[in-house]
Amino acid sequence: MIEKKILLEDIEPIVIYGANNAKIDFIKTYFPKLKIFSRGNVITCQGEDSVIEVFEGKIHRMIKHYKRYNSLTENQIERLITDDGDDILVADDMVLVHSRGKKIKARTANQRRMVEASKKNDLIFAIGPAGTGKTYTAVAIAVNALKHKTVRKIILTRPAVEAGENLGFLPGDMKEKLDPYMQPLYDALHDMFSGEALERYINDRVIEIAPLAFMRGRTLDNAFVILDEAQNSTPQQMKMFLTRMGKNAKFIVTGDISQIDLPKRQKSGLKASMDILNDIPGISQIFLNENDVVRHPLVKKIIKAYNNKEDESTH
Repeated sequence: MIEKKILLEDIEPIVIYGANNAKIDFIKTYFPKLKIFSRGNVITCQGEDSVIEVFEGKIHRMIKHYKRYNSLTENQIERLITDDGDDILVADDMVLVHSRGKKIKARTANQRRMVEASKKNDLIFAIGPAGTGKTYTAVAIAVNALKHKTVRKIILTRPAVEAGENLGFLPGDMKEKLDPYMQPLYDALHDMFSGEALERYINDRVIEIAPLAFMRGRTLDNAFVILDEAQNSTPQQMKMFLTRMGKNAKFIVTGDISQIDLPKRQKSGLKASMDILNDIPGISQIFLNENDVVRHPLVKKIIKAYNNKEDESTH
């Protein structure tokens, strides 16, 4: 164990420490293997040399960010710690949609990578665990495109009732059978449109929400199309979906390969397509992780604990 002192030069210590040490306490949670003490303009840390080196680099990155943008919030601190890229993050998050006075933003490093990838590619795969905002971000990107009239419609689809789409045993008409499986998509849309506007768009088929099986035989032109829960598609369904892409179309495929509900002998179409299409220009793959979780703070810890357990079982 070694000890190192980091001098905070040309910056007020409260910028890094926060009121009542709230920021430095938040920073400490990302470095549990270090003992960190702050006093005046000096941060003293004790621990392994390699960990101290990472910590010091992150502190200097925060200082550089603040000097450039005059802002250092806890959200920005989290991004500066967890994002390994060399780019300095802008002070404000990437705003995608304005809705009833609310700003819908890309809030994490990988969510912003999804946005940037969608500008440069017509097909992107966004892969990650629950709570990382992949579906919500995808819907926001699509709504942004619709509002800027770069597409004429939005189509949201997902495999219903696992991959078999066996809806017959459920009561009600087709819409009533499907709605429970499409609810996460409705929830995202309700955040971005008033109820009246959303109803009008759906009635006019500007926004269409349908199970994956309903995509068969169609050519999807001038549309932003999102396939959600794609890990529960079969390889045949995935190929069918991807070959629906028409002129001026954008596709986003989202899924969590750690939560495949298919029968054990059935391969996931998502996993297969990621391998097959990996090297094709115009297709991008974005991987989200526990650092992108935007739900309750415990969700991030739960995902990390499961990942650690799975890593142990493979060794």
